[in-house]
Amino acid sequence: MKHTFLLAKRVIKQLFQDKRFLVLSIIAPFLIIFFLKTIFDTFGTSFPQERYIMPMALFIVYFLSFILCAILLVQERNNGTLERLFVSGFKKIEIISGFMFGYLGLATVQSIIVLTEVVYLFDISFRTETFFSILLVFWLLAIVSVMLGIFVSTFARNEAQVFPFIPLFILPAVFFSGLLTDVDLLPQWANWLAHLMPLYYANQIILELITENGQLTNKLGDLFILIFFGFALVLIASFTLNKFSE
Repeated sequence: MKHTFLLAKRVIKQLFQDKRFLVLSIIAPFLIIFFLKTIFDTFGTSFPQERYIMPMALFIVYFLSFILCAILLVQERNNGTLERLFVSGFKKIEIISGFMFGYLGLATVQSIIVLTEVVYLFDISFRTETFFSILLVFWLLAIVSVMLGIFVSTFARNEAQVFPFIPLFILPAVFFSGLLTDVDLLPQWANWLAHLMPLYYANQIILELITENGQLTNKLGDLFILIFFGFALVLIASFTLNKFSE
């Protein structure tokens, strides 16, 4: 655990030192939500904004956590940081956990910014319990996204090679996880594909929570599956981390 916290502290310190990257990471979700508000206002009062804005906000956190973490890990690899960690006696799970806790801090800030701005700009009122339940889902999905970014960074030799993974991991989530249409309306093969995506389960929980009497307890199955994705990606990322030392 000592190595994990030392590495997490180092990652957080490095993020604060790169002030340009840090500012952009915080401003980006703020601007994206503002642009979505501008677009949604053109749809008229009959458009169910809450049905679509919360899933879209969830996707923004998912996408930003994934892409930022993947790029930063590739930079760490190219700088030789990971090789030095192995030489220094760090275990794979300690390295994975250290990077996860470090980047999760940034993902948590992004989640709070996105959710708070959505509630304010779109004038959405939630019970306190519901607000924190939604924030929990955002946070859990951010963990999954960070782990997915660590996994993808294994196969990229430079930052530019991260972007081809977006059509493989991100765009299908936009089409098939319920962001744009109900999954039950999709063809059977697309419905099956949706159930392989963590964003689908997070979105199902969010759609439950934004209903009038929505309760997190009504979607415990989806919540446990989302947590399972996180643990599974930790194990996969730990296995593929061996490539860093090659």
